[in-house]
Amino acid sequence: MPTPISQSALDGLTAELHRLETVERTAIAAQIKTAREIGDLSENAEYHQAKETQGLLEAKIAQIQEKIRDAQVIDLAEKPAGVVGYGSKVELSAKGGGVVTYTLVSSHEAEAAKGMLSIESPLAKALMGLRAGSSCKVETPGGKREFQLVSIS
Repeated sequence: MPTPISQSALDGLTAELHRLETVERTAIAAQIKTAREIGDLSENAEYHQAKETQGLLEAKIAQIQEKIRDAQVIDLAEKPAGVVGYGSKVELSAKGGGVVTYTLVSSHEAEAAKGMLSIESPLAKALMGLRAGSSCKVETPGGKREFQLVSIS
């Protein structure tokens, strides 16, 4: 299933993949070679640690390759005005709480503390397709909450 992502986020993933495949793989290969030269591999903690690190690196590389393969670059200039979608900046009023502002982004870009909310989150899913003035109910860890969509930009 295609995952919406901005061009800058895709560029960041591509750069990270390149670094992992070149710099990190080379460094771990050197660690394995050095550890292998120590001798008996069955009791060689350095060798086993390097092999474990290599396995983790390869898993991370595979994960990033999958994200890149599934990425669908969204041109934010072409998104419909007035409707919540990927890249929308939304201002929400929570019943019994204050006003919060989020920008809806891919899971790779999400940082709730910086106001970057994953489009895969329950709140973002509830907001998709809504217009300013609409409200939605979302199940949160603290129970069901209702949000009023104040504005979209």
